[in-house]
Amino acid sequence: MQHSAFPLPTENTVDNGIELSIVVPVFNEEESVAPLIARIVAALADFDKPWELILVDDGSTDATVVNARKSATDYAIDLRLVEFQRNFGQSAGLQAGFDHARGRLIATLDGDLQNDPMDIPMMIEALEERDLDLLSGWRKSRQDGLVLRKIPSWCANSLIGATTGVHLHDYGCSLKIYRASIIKQVRILGDMHRFIPAWVASVVPSSRIGEIVVNHHARQFGQSKYGISRTVRVLLDLLSVLFFMRFKQRPGHFFGTIGFAAGALSMLILAYLGIEKFVFGESIGARPLLLVGVMLFLSSVQLITTGIVAELITRSHLGGPGATGYIVRQEARPGDGA
Repeated sequence: MQHSAFPLPTENTVDNGIELSIVVPVFNEEESVAPLIARIVAALADFDKPWELILVDDGSTDATVVNARKSATDYAIDLRLVEFQRNFGQSAGLQAGFDHARGRLIATLDGDLQNDPMDIPMMIEALEERDLDLLSGWRKSRQDGLVLRKIPSWCANSLIGATTGVHLHDYGCSLKIYRASIIKQVRILGDMHRFIPAWVASVVPSSRIGEIVVNHHARQFGQSKYGISRTVRVLLDLLSVLFFMRFKQRPGHFFGTIGFAAGALSMLILAYLGIEKFVFGESIGARPLLLVGVMLFLSSVQLITTGIVAELITRSHLGGPGATGYIVRQEARPGDGA
């Protein structure tokens, strides 16, 4: 995932005819999709502004799409169905939803009925009152298995918060409210949907990211698409998040620091061996330490060179036509009464 230095949509460029876009990625949820749409319609019955529902079908092989179309006809709602050619994953589903969303605000939730759409109006009100750019749900009373779901989730939340500096109780909750102008500055790649709050923190201060307790229900139909095996993938993705958050615009610092450290250690080793050879007359040709010193020196040169190349690539990407290196949130003239 990345954010761009090129001009991106602001709240003024979003289609003002629609206040809220609800994005729901679904995959083989034929039994859940009709009740889900019914609950969303009921939750927004008193919402007095235009809204749309975007279902992103992630290559379902069952009747998910058919049931969704039927429900849209039954309720006469503004439903847009984005169908993938094959299964691309939840991150791609969310990104497609964000790309197609026309609302000023965007809400996301899972399609398995575990998130409660009734929380959406309350979350919108809280987002506006607290002047946030992202409000994430906190499944405080989570209706999932303790060993396979809750304990790994607790560990992951603590680790992600400590690593990224964005402290939330529940990174994994899909029920979130975004300002469209902010989330459209972020690109979700790979399986990075788990780290969306951290990525949002790369374009806005973490103080504009909050959370609120929401309802959570036990799964009614089908089986979970996730298991304990995702733990390793989460850890690997976390390393990528850490790198991009800290070094995306200055990768030379990352590679250069390691390269200089390796070079300094190499110089110490080679200086020591030089003293052994030329001062004390010791033979060093067969000593493993010589090989270590030479390898460290070569590694140092490679790392520093890699850092320079990475800087060139970064500057080429961020220095193109129209790039500014910054993003203006809004501009006001207080003297004009703004």
